[in-house]
This record gives sequence, structure tokens and C-alpha cells, in this order.
Amino acid sequence: MLSIRRSTSAFVAVAIGVALVAAATLLLASGRPQVPDRLARAAVVVQSPEAGASADQFVPSRPWSASTAAGLVGRLAGLPGVVAAVPDRTFYAQPLVDGRPSAADTGREDAYQGHGWSSAQLGGLRLTAGEPPGRPGEVVVDSALGLRTGAPVTLLTAAGPEAYTVTGLVDGPGVHVADEVAAALAPGVRAIGLVLAPGVDPDRVATTARGVVGGDGRVLTGDARGALEPRNDARTRWIGMQVLTATAALAGFVTVFVVSSTFAFTVAQRRRELGLLRAVGATGRQVRRMVYAEALVVGVSAGLVGLLVGAALTPVLGRLLVDFGYEPATFRVHYAPWPVAVSLAAGPVIALLAVWSASRRAARVRPLEALREASIEQRPIGRARIAAGALLVAAGIALSVGTATADEARVAASYALYAVMALVAGATVLAPVVVGPVVRLLRFPVRRPGGAIGMLVRGGALTATRRTASIAAPVLLTVAFAVLVSGMVRTTTAAYAAGRADNVNAGWIVVPDRAPGLSEAAVAATGGTALLPTTVFRTDPGTLPENRPLTALGVDPAGFAAANRVLTVVAGSLDDLRGDDTVVVTASTNLRPSEPYPVVFADGTVVSLRVVAVVTDNSLPGNLLVPRAVVRAHDPSALTSTVYVRDRIAPPVGARIVDVATWAAEADAAEDRLVWLFTLLLIGVSAGYGAIAVANTLLLAAAGRVADLRLIRLAGATRRQVLWLVTAESALVVLIGALLGGAVAFVGLLSIRAGLAEQVGASVDLVVPWSVIAGVVGLCLLLAVLASVLPTWRSLRHRPARTPVGVVG
Repeated sequence: MLSIRRSTSAFVAVAIGVALVAAATLLLASGRPQVPDRLARAAVVVQSPEAGASADQFVPSRPWSASTAAGLVGRLAGLPGVVAAVPDRTFYAQPLVDGRPSAADTGREDAYQGHGWSSAQLGGLRLTAGEPPGRPGEVVVDSALGLRTGAPVTLLTAAGPEAYTVTGLVDGPGVHVADEVAAALAPGVRAIGLVLAPGVDPDRVATTARGVVGGDGRVLTGDARGALEPRNDARTRWIGMQVLTATAALAGFVTVFVVSSTFAFTVAQRRRELGLLRAVGATGRQVRRMVYAEALVVGVSAGLVGLLVGAALTPVLGRLLVDFGYEPATFRVHYAPWPVAVSLAAGPVIALLAVWSASRRAARVRPLEALREASIEQRPIGRARIAAGALLVAAGIALSVGTATADEARVAASYALYAVMALVAGATVLAPVVVGPVVRLLRFPVRRPGGAIGMLVRGGALTATRRTASIAAPVLLTVAFAVLVSGMVRTTTAAYAAGRADNVNAGWIVVPDRAPGLSEAAVAATGGTALLPTTVFRTDPGTLPENRPLTALGVDPAGFAAANRVLTVVAGSLDDLRGDDTVVVTASTNLRPSEPYPVVFADGTVVSLRVVAVVTDNSLPGNLLVPRAVVRAHDPSALTSTVYVRDRIAPPVGARIVDVATWAAEADAAEDRLVWLFTLLLIGVSAGYGAIAVANTLLLAAAGRVADLRLIRLAGATRRQVLWLVTAESALVVLIGALLGGAVAFVGLLSIRAGLAEQVGASVDLVVPWSVIAGVVGLCLLLAVLASVLPTWRSLRHRPARTPVGVVG
């Protein structure tokens, strides 16, 4: 019973789906946080208390103050087996080479980080030339910079360019200064590394260290030290995990969808065959078990092939993820048992899920079907199918409402994807009901020259709605996902850029160039209004979560008010933002002027600020405002992110000047690039599956209609007319699938636009990706025509004998 020709599409679809699942899960298993190079030789690391942040915020832990860190270092250094306890201080320091910041293109955060010289032993750095820094003004740099010992070098710091002398070279990135200089530049400490004597058990030392630290930190050993990886690496790794998870989920969903459509079409073609089995005594249960057995054979064999292909491609895909920016440079592929087990199970599970509906339909075939030559469908879809389709459409609409009312873009995007999945499934289930009205609405010509072909196309689609719906299903899926994902990305990008630009009242904006931020000297040279961000931590027992991280902006209140169009004060006065203990908060804090607001700054000190004004939640590009001098006093290494200026100026070192529209478009340029690449990946997955399903389904349809087409030849049609007939049928099917898929995607895009308008507080234009629509529909049309015309042309190469076979369906 199992036909190789009929099962090829299902085999290929399952194999590709399992290959994607295998590769994605293997890459996910490999995406563990890596121990930073600078701490590789510290067998035990004590980390400051974690911030109460969500998984996608990537904020540093709450720092210890200088005095607290010194006390911990003293107690930890006295533990048995500990050779040294070294506080790891990190600050911004970037060498200037030929007048420009160096190493900006490496993408590595440690390329522009400075540390105290004592931290070098935590990473096992070796001096390749010269000697360690002993006093202010001396520095050890990476030998890859090409500098020599004794040479002068300018370091770009938070204060501005500073002159140093190179006293030594090391075999790793970053710069190292004297410990007392590092203590002044980074008074807060977030990690203390313990160097152990040879042969000492790290776990035993860690147990003792936990008794010293108590609840004021975490003691990490082994792979757990990966929690200290650079924030940029952690963010990149998290983005990669989202991409891989979404790819695996979409691959599984689309595979079930495509294989289900293939099996449904195959069962429809085998009605006479199944009717013969029923006629000779086979029960419905036996027929259903036979179809399940065929699907299980396809699933197991295709799953094994998919696993092998996915495992072989994983290293190549891992390198591509690093190159495209979805994984950090430290990413390495590791093979683990659980992805293999998941992939082996995925093949048969996908196949069995996909064949469930087709097996029920096969079991309902009656013995009289064996006597029926006509392929005209006699039975409309049942009430259960209509109810299931209606429930899926209702779920899709409910999720669309959730998309429109979501508070966060990330949540809205997830709801939109689930909504389209539900709507696609619902539209596919109900497609046989919809095909008739759509075909009648299109009104193929029947009275003009060539109208006979139009009449046949229209009549065939109306009398074989199940077949038409099965062929249109993969086109529906492909168009729906391609239009939704690309339209969502472009609409969201345009909306946020427009909203960002409308919020700013400035002529030009100064931004960093080849540097993570602007120094104080650069800001002073611009004469504009600057934003100096820093991370603070709310430790009030009444707030949740504990150690909640907040973005504080150091500003000049008058300049900030002039540059911010959406600033709305609801209580107090922004003019009172002065001194060293004042703060402006948003309305969501539920605080009033004069109330206390205790926070921990980057130097680890707790400061009880006094609320002087309350603004609306959308007034700030952060969480709170403090005087700029307060941020600089508590965070000597803080860097300015943006400077608003009225007139175009010559940018200082490490900066460039852009207009407001360019700044708004570039603000998330790196993330937008990753999102668009991800969009192309999702479109490629869905379009690839759609291409396989369209081609195979039409090949099966063409093979099953040879007798009908030969009968049309005997009725007087030429070979060219028959080829035009199958071409028109393919075009009609693709058009139906494109219309249904476009309608599904349009519902999702409308809900996304409504949610964005609520978030940005302004009307949002819906960006329709016409180029993507044209490309995807054109691809489906090309494949559909080729898959139907080529086998038809081969079958009609010889003029048929004048013996009628079959009845036109």
C-alpha cells in the first residue's frame, strides 16, 4: 500500500523539519554562557548580588561598595587554600590608534575595557614584553595593537583623552593600569576572583566562601562562572536562543501542516483503493491503522535522515550564527544527548500528528467508493471539522486582540505569530467551504474566446473543493507567514523610528563613533544637552523584585525639558532637580514629591534621594532623572549616549553628528539588522516548505488526472489547450491560497498596528511588504505551473486511443 511516489513529499518535509529541529536543539544545547577569559584562571569567583531583572534585560549585578569589597577580599584571602583574592574592577578605557578609537570593529566588549593589573592573574595573562604598571600614567596594552614598550599612547576614558606610557605588552585584549588608578575609576566591585594553590579542591573552598559571603553575593565554580560573561555576549546569546527556538517551533508547525496536507490529498486520491479494501472486509479501524503505519514508516526513516543531516550541518550553522551576530565569538558547538533524543522522537511524532485527520477520513471511505469512477466529491466537510475550524479562527481572533492590547512589543510579536498559526490552521480546515465562494467571486471567463478553458477550470474547482483546498493550503501558509513576518518587522521599525524622532526637539544629534559612548571632554566640546545613563538599583523593601535595576539619566533639567517634546510633569517641578539628593520619577512609581527614593549607585553606595517631580511614564527614555553631576560622582566610568544640539558642529574625537531622522533610524540599527535576517530566515523556512508541498501536491494531482486530460484530448482539445487548462488551474489554486493567506496576515498586521499605536501614542502607518508578497506568490506560481505542466506535457506526447477512460472531475 505504501507508494514511494506518494510518500516522497512527506518524507522530504519530515526530513527537513527534523534536520532543522536537530540543528536548532544542538545549537541551543551548545549555547551555554562561557566563562570570561579574564576570569578563566580563577577557580572560584564571588559575584555581587544579582539584579532582580528579567531574562532579556542583561544588567550588571548590584555592586559592592569599596569598603564592603575590601572587607570581603580580606576575609576571602584568609581562607585555607586561597593564594590570592583579587577584586575585578572594570572601567571604560580605549586606546587611540592614529587618532581614532581602536578595536571598535571587533564586537568584543573586553576590547575597550580597563582593569587593575592584579586582575591579569585571574585570566592568566602573560607579559610578552616590558613590566607591569606601577603608578598613575602607566599602562599595559594588548600586543596586537602594534605598540612598543616606552611608547606614548592616548586612552579614551570617560573623562576624555588621557596620555599614558606603555610599560608592557600582554597576550590578550583590554588595558591594565595600576591598581590604585583602577580603584579610582571603578570604585564599585562586582566580582572577586580566588586564585587557589595547586591541588586545592575548588568546591571545598567554595563551600567555605559561602559561609563568609552569606546572602551578600554568590559563589561560583566551574561552568557556573559563565554568569559573569560580558553583557553584550549574554545579550547576543539570548537573541540566538530566541532565533533557534522560533525556527524549531516554526519548522515543527510547518512540517505538521505540510505533511498533513500531503496525506489528506493522498487519501483523497486513494478513495477507490480504500473502497476496495472496505469491500473485501477491512474495517474502518484497520484502514486507520494502515494509514498510521505508513506515516510511522515515513516518520522514522525521515527522522533518522533528518537527524544525520542536521548533526552534520550544525557546525556550519554555528559559524554562520557567529558571523551574522546571533552568537558571540566565544560560541562553540557541542553535541549533547538530549537534542539527539528529541530529534529521533520528532520524526514519528510529527508524522503521526500530521496523519491524524487523514486517517479518520480514510476510515470513513465506504465500500461503494470502489465502484465509483468519477472523482467528483460527494460529501461535504462534516460538522466536527466546521466546529474545529471555527474554534481555531476564534482563537486566532482572540490572540489578535491580545496583540493589539499588549504592553510590550516582544509580547505583541509572540501573540501575532500564534494568532497567524491559529488562523492559518482554521483557514485550512475551512478552506473547502471557502473555495466555492472565492471561485465564484473571481468569475473566470466562459463566453469569450478561450472561455471553454475557463469553464473547465471553474467547474473543476467547484466540484473538487477538497482537492483545490489541499493544493492551496501550502500557498496559504507560505503567503501568510511571509506577509505577516515581513510586514510586522517593517511596520514596527518604521513606527518606533517615527515615534523616536517626534519625541526629540533638536536640529542635530551627536552620537558615539567607534566607541561605546561619549566622554566628558566630547560632551563639553559640543555645548549641547547630554544624556548620561547609568544603572542604579532600587533596594527599598517595599519594591519588587529585590535589587530592581533602573536606568537613571544624568541631565541638565532645563536643557532636557527643551529637547524632550513629550515631557509632561504631573507633580512637583523639574527646576528643583539640583544638588546631590534629588530625583524625578515616573507616575508608575506611585510616589509624590518630597518622598524618599533610596537607590544603590554604580560605586555601591546607598543614597536616599528625594522626589522633586513626577512625570508621565512615556516622558523619559529611562526610568528616572538625576542631576548629571550625581551620576558622574557615583559612576566615574559612565559614558554619554546622546547629545542634542541646535546647529551642525564639527564632532569631537570618538563622535559623529547626524540629523534627527538618521539618529532615529540608527538607534536600533544593529538590532533591526538581526531582526530582518531572522525575518528572512523564517520566510525561507515557510517558503521552502511551501515550495515542496506545492510541487509535490500538483505532481500527484497531475499523475492522477492523466485519464481525464486524455479524455479532453479525445473531445477535440489540442495539446496546447490542455496545457493552458492545467496552467490556469494552477494559477487559480495559487490565487486562492494567496488571497486566503493575505487575509490571514492582514488580520495579524492590523492588530499589530493597533498595538503599536497604543505604545507610541500616535497613529502608525501599516507597511505592506509588496515586494515580499510578489516574490513569494511568484515563486509559488512558478513552481505550481512547472509541477503541473511538465508531467501533463509528458503524458500527452502521444495521441491517445479513442477509448474513453474515466469521467472528467
